Amino acid sequence: MTIARAEPSFSTPEWVKHAVFYQIFPERFANGDQTNDPENVQPWGTTPTIHNFMGGDLQGIIARLDYLQNLGVTALYMTPIFHATSNHKYNTSDYFRIDPRFGTLETFHELINNAHQRGMHVVLDGVFNHCGRGFFAFQDILENGYHSPYLKWFYLGGLPINPYDDSKPANYAAWWDYRSLPKFNTNHPPVRQFLLNVARYWIEQGADGWRLDVPNEINDHDFWREFRRVVKTANPDAYIVGEIWQDASPWLDGSQFDAVMNYLFRDLCRDFFAHQAMPLERFAAAVESLLHHYPSAATATQLNLLGSHDTARFLTEAGGDVRRLFPAILFQMSYPGAPCIYYGDEIGMSGAGDPYCRGCFPWEQSQWNQPLYEWTRRCANLRQRHPALRTGDFRTLLAQADLPVYAYARWNSQELLLVALNVREQPRTINLPITNLPASGSARDLISGESYRIGEGSIDNVRIPGYSGVVLSVPW
Repeated sequence: MTIARAEPSFSTPEWVKHAVFYQIFPERFANGDQTNDPENVQPWGTTPTIHNFMGGDLQGIIARLDYLQNLGVTALYMTPIFHATSNHKYNTSDYFRIDPRFGTLETFHELINNAHQRGMHVVLDGVFNHCGRGFFAFQDILENGYHSPYLKWFYLGGLPINPYDDSKPANYAAWWDYRSLPKFNTNHPPVRQFLLNVARYWIEQGADGWRLDVPNEINDHDFWREFRRVVKTANPDAYIVGEIWQDASPWLDGSQFDAVMNYLFRDLCRDFFAHQAMPLERFAAAVESLLHHYPSAATATQLNLLGSHDTARFLTEAGGDVRRLFPAILFQMSYPGAPCIYYGDEIGMSGAGDPYCRGCFPWEQSQWNQPLYEWTRRCANLRQRHPALRTGDFRTLLAQADLPVYAYARWNSQELLLVALNVREQPRTINLPITNLPASGSARDLISGESYRIGEGSIDNVRIPGYSGVVLSVPW
């Protein structure tokens, strides 16, 4: 992998470094206004399919902000909320209109205002590589053919275009050849200006940033440089995070994105915690490597996820063994970058890949895994109370083949915290090495409250329950 060369002026939003994100798929999170449900809405909790609707909306999110705040969430990322025909809204018809099944512009403002009053930020999903078949320019071509003024807005291979008849060539480029997702020609100045106007408009309406859908498929870094200038001019603290699944160095040079969805982090956690298929020493080395792979400004604001609307849920990846989630969540909440909880993971939702990872949130608490919920809440609030877990330095302390315990230090000028994770069922009692870390007296576990004597170069007899962890506060 290539190390990105950052611009000297590369800076990222300070608030993101301290955020705990929560990703919401609006159609499935909560139904707060049944009057905007589609006629074919299905009962809440019906098995998700590619096409069905359950009635989730923005009012439902507003009604659950207290729940999110109590969980420790300080920022929301919503998948697309603009007018579209699908339940996922990645086939946008109107970029300047909230989908009526989700609410109105007034509902959006109510959500923004309520979130901001709680100190929460709200990031929107921007789909700028492609649109839906209902988009006005595409419809104009469909209606007017060679006489349309929008022929250059897309990559056409001939006319007429065939957006519905699979027996004929589509005659236009589409995302992964899905006819429902015609690809924009972002090299065409009017298209470029239209999309930049969209980006500016929603920031001016109060959004705190953009998550960018498949930005690598817009093979033009100048477009993203211009995008950054427009967004940062509207709000210098706006967050720009791209969906890049592999090495994102070309986009993290300081002139384009602040960060990316950290799928490299997710893959490591999946292989190590969920699948238990990666040796501990290799995991530790990969974690350290990833930490130094990008410019520090980007690393501090990476969106660190365990799952998303595009992956199987982490509990499903763990074969349904909920115990494996506990050390993974503590790791996520104590690693540099911004942790992001995928809605429902905190209460034990399961589901394979799309569409099964997009089920309805079960608001009946009898369906929750309460220990998992309380653990997630506790870890998130630990992160909020201790700046060293957010912006402190990071160093591996223990990662050896014969012991399933991974330990590392997080520190700043005010505090030193040591995290040790037990990734197997058997409880462990270890001497935790603290070589070259000035410490004396006793260390206290912020989770259990237990205290441990600090010896010569180690903290002795530290007890770590199976599939759990400790966070030791050490005199600094």
